[in-house]
Amino acid sequence: MKVTLLCYATFSVKSPENSEAFPISKGETVSDVLERIGIPIEEVKIVFINGVSSKFETELHDGDRVGVFPAVGGG
Repeated sequence: MKVTLLCYATFSVKSPENSEAFPISKGETVSDVLERIGIPIEEVKIVFINGVSSKFETELHDGDRVGVFPAVGGG
């Protein structure tokens, strides 16, 4: 199974080379994937799966499109 994994802003450096077809196992969650690529959960502000705001415990499925965003400051 594979997902598209998009890491935005400061997380872009953690984006895997195979982000358009990132392999996942059955039952794997958002937090499992974040751990695998080295993004601490406490640094994540928003996660979208297929355009819908989601939780870290959400189980991923083949073909999902996952977007991960840090807190972003501005002024």
